[in-house]
Amino acid sequence: MEKNVKPFRRRLAVLAGLGAVALLAFLIALYSAQVVKGGEYRAKSIASNATWETVDASRGILTDRNGKVLVSNRLTYTLTLDKTGFTDNASLNDAIVRLIRLCQKTETLWVDTLPLSRDMTPVLYLSSVTGDDFVSFLEKHEIPKTLTAVQMLDTLRVLFEIDSSYSDAEARLIAGVRYELDGRSSYVFSEDVPGAMIAQITDGDFLGVTTGVSSSRVYNTEYAAHILGRITRIYEEDWDEYKDKGYAMDALVGESGAEKAFEAYLRGVDGTRIITTDANGKITGELYTKEPQPGNTVALTLDIDLQEVTERALAATVEGMIDEDSFQRGAAAVVMKVGSGEVLASASYPTYDLSKFSEEYEALLSDERLPMFNRATDGTYAPGSTFKMCTAVAALETGVITPSTTIRDEGVYRYYEDPQPRCWVWANGYTHGRINVSQAITDSCNYFFYEVGRLTGQDAINDYATQFGLGKNTGIEIGDSAGALASEEYAESRDLEWSAGQTLTAAIGQSYNLFTPLQLANYTATLVGDGEYYTPHLLKSVKTYDNEQMVYVYDEDADHVVEMSEETKEAVTKGMHNLTTGSLGGVFADCVVSAGAKTGSAQVGTDIANGVFVCYAPYENPEIAVAIVIEKGGAGAALASTAVEILNAYFSDAIDRGEVVAENTLLK
Repeated sequence: MEKNVKPFRRRLAVLAGLGAVALLAFLIALYSAQVVKGGEYRAKSIASNATWETVDASRGILTDRNGKVLVSNRLTYTLTLDKTGFTDNASLNDAIVRLIRLCQKTETLWVDTLPLSRDMTPVLYLSSVTGDDFVSFLEKHEIPKTLTAVQMLDTLRVLFEIDSSYSDAEARLIAGVRYELDGRSSYVFSEDVPGAMIAQITDGDFLGVTTGVSSSRVYNTEYAAHILGRITRIYEEDWDEYKDKGYAMDALVGESGAEKAFEAYLRGVDGTRIITTDANGKITGELYTKEPQPGNTVALTLDIDLQEVTERALAATVEGMIDEDSFQRGAAAVVMKVGSGEVLASASYPTYDLSKFSEEYEALLSDERLPMFNRATDGTYAPGSTFKMCTAVAALETGVITPSTTIRDEGVYRYYEDPQPRCWVWANGYTHGRINVSQAITDSCNYFFYEVGRLTGQDAINDYATQFGLGKNTGIEIGDSAGALASEEYAESRDLEWSAGQTLTAAIGQSYNLFTPLQLANYTATLVGDGEYYTPHLLKSVKTYDNEQMVYVYDEDADHVVEMSEETKEAVTKGMHNLTTGSLGGVFADCVVSAGAKTGSAQVGTDIANGVFVCYAPYENPEIAVAIVIEKGGAGAALASTAVEILNAYFSDAIDRGEVVAENTLLK
């Protein structure tokens, strides 16, 4: 019996040892899992129940030169429509109709830029039909550009497989959404969604629709729409450009105006976060791995109070003219600071309200007056007699005349057999008699400038015009039209007629001369600012969103100097000043400061002329220059009262220019 006990004990000891080893191994493994590799395993566990999200950075704000906030942000809900979950066009179209009906019920606007009217009585193209986006769409799908609006709708029905059971009105709305989805898997369907609709989306069965939170632009002014501009989601054709800069596919970017020009400053840096959920999808945690960085605060050169005065005065003048003759008109006015290139105000009539852009979008596109067209920077007009100062400078500086040279106005200029243009007073039965250059500017004597223009020559006149920035792009950040300078080369390039006699009409601002109101304002500022030409600009400074650090301050010297003697400047500006104390004395008697001015009238029809007006003040030490153009405005003198209203606003206490510090107003 004893012999059998020992082997048993040995086996028991071995088993116990093996158990101890196993236990030790288990403890080591447990330690490794919980302590050594605990972080790694927890990360893997989180990763299996976590999603990474991009956190949109708030866009920077825009202020005027005095710190008054023009554009800021507020928190909004968004709806995104994703088509990837749909197996066919029929189910996608049905889902679109359901979503649109909900939007109509809740009076929620949605993104639809298809340039076909939603009003089916009848279907019409909107004015943007020639826009690049729509043209690219037509080319992509090989759709003829010559189709009528009705034919286009029928074509889109086929393209997007819109069932015949849908009415034309429903088909148009479906086509609008499909147009937005064309070439991309999803898009932000609506950007300012009421909370009540979000609840219905969440509780309902809306396949392909997701909700989100974003920031929407808040417009603290109803003015300067053409300058401030708009933002939009990135278009498909622009994606390659933006993705290389780190933008998300559905990011908001500047589409026009300052929003586009200063995109690099206004754009913030998106953040990222991890959202963890349990097995039931309930959010259990939120971790920011990168905080979003808001965009910068961009201060413009605009004085928003002066901008308001300018827009109101311009509108009142134009609408008064319309009341008299029922002619529809456009107009523009630009105010510039002498010796800096700063644009203080830039008005285009008719205009629109950025805060109502979405709801008025279709009406704006279909408005034949083109309210979204910026006439101040892109409208080109013959300058009329406002060009005579340029001709005078060229003649004086090239030695063709001196300030004391006189020329007798003979009424009809007979140097050429054809043409033989007349001075404007000849029709009244008299002439200006013998006058010098200052008197010729004051009286706007055409005969004087016919003779001076011929003697000076087109090349010399155009040389000075170019130095004054006329007939070429100014370089302003939001872009502009170049216009044109009358010349034989210009005429030939466009198969237009040219003769030696064209120099006569070009010298008085007619022929093929076409300038923007911005060019005219800067030309005037350069003329009275000792010939110093500054590039027109809208950017004044850039600060960080919290206003703690200066990022950029505009500080550019004059681009060049138009060389002219003090005698030349005095002769020209004297002629402009005498106009405000002479024939326009009644109007300028109400001006709070001395000024110089020049009227212009440019024929655009047999009995129709555009009104053009430029001025500056004060006469002794010029601070600002103003240019006004009114289409079909007649004699430029009719614009003088508008100019005086602008001058009085600037040189009086009517405008509050107290500094307003723009605090952190990213979301409110």
